[in-house]
Amino acid sequence: MPLINLIIILIVVGVLLWLVNTYIPMDRKIKNILNVVVVIAVVIWLLQAFGVLGALDGIRVGAVMIMAPLLHDPAIG
Repeated sequence: MPLINLIIILIVVGVLLWLVNTYIPMDRKIKNILNVVVVIAVVIWLLQAFGVLGALDGIRVGAVMIMAPLLHDPAIG
């Protein structure tokens, strides 16, 4: 990824985070959690973009199982 794309994405993420922090009213604790999550995500993304972390495709966090809701038909019993 070219360096100019990285810089543009960092600027966009920074501006979006600033807009959220400035114009969306929320508790200070929630803002701090949001800021920490965004910074950690950006750092991991940058490390991956520069090849320090390598591909994160092989990391499995857990399995997601989507189950259809069980329908109970009162006529059946």
